[in-house]
Amino acid sequence: MRRDVFQAIADPTRRKIIGMLAGKQLNLNTIADKFNISRPAISKHIKILTECGLLTIQQQGRDRYCKANYQKLGEVATWVEQYREFWNNKLDDLDKFLSLENKTNNYK
Repeated sequence: MRRDVFQAIADPTRRKIIGMLAGKQLNLNTIADKFNISRPAISKHIKILTECGLLTIQQQGRDRYCKANYQKLGEVATWVEQYREFWNNKLDDLDKFLSLENKTNNYK
């Protein structure tokens, strides 16, 4: 099953895993040790992150190392940007309205 980035980042554990991998690679045991959940649960989170392309796993000797692929977060950034622009425009309009209202009330 191919998952999307939004599904992956919807879970706080997966967001924490992505954050842990900022600028570094970690082996699966190191990641699992940071959580109070079972290793199979961590494996499931890692699998989801891998399926959506946010993580890659490389075998190095006996260890498997995870590396983040932040380019996939570009989908999220693009989606969020449209709403950021929308709300910034709405808030700018509200500010203009309130400033005008305030000026009007000062003249009464």
